[in-house]
Amino acid sequence: MSDSLEDRITRATAEIEQLEKDVVTAQARLESATHTARSSDRSVQATVNGRGEVTAVEFLDGKYRTMAAAQLSTAVLEALTAARAAMARAAVEVLDPITRRAPAGSPRQVRGVDWGQVFGSLLDDDSQRQPRRSSRFHDEIHEDDELPSAAPGQPAGDRRRPKDGSR
Repeated sequence: MSDSLEDRITRATAEIEQLEKDVVTAQARLESATHTARSSDRSVQATVNGRGEVTAVEFLDGKYRTMAAAQLSTAVLEALTAARAAMARAAVEVLDPITRRAPAGSPRQVRGVDWGQVFGSLLDDDSQRQPRRSSRFHDEIHEDDELPSAAPGQPAGDRRRPKDGSR
């Protein structure tokens, strides 16, 4: 015997109500979640909230005092990326059961949800990869390192090169 239309509507309504409850629960879990990670040299620790937004960056044991600017930048980016990646994986873990209520599909792409598209490279297993520096930030730091602190006759805050071309 086939189900009556009324029975199917009742089941569908119950499924939707349960889904709504699960979404509220998932949202609450993500809103209260935080993840913290350290750079591989253990000089920087970063914390992000459930949205992947940075909530804290700590410089541990005064190591930053002896680090070159590029090295410190790399450590900060590494810690931030690791914390954001952990949060992205946690978000997928929380949200995936809700989105998987459709038949067939993989954890990254179910019912139009492509977790790789949502979180990009944060979901890649980069435990085997070396930390990479952001060329844009490296270029900025590199350029700053090349500039003199202040040319004679210029205020300390004026970091433009002297007109005679000297350094």
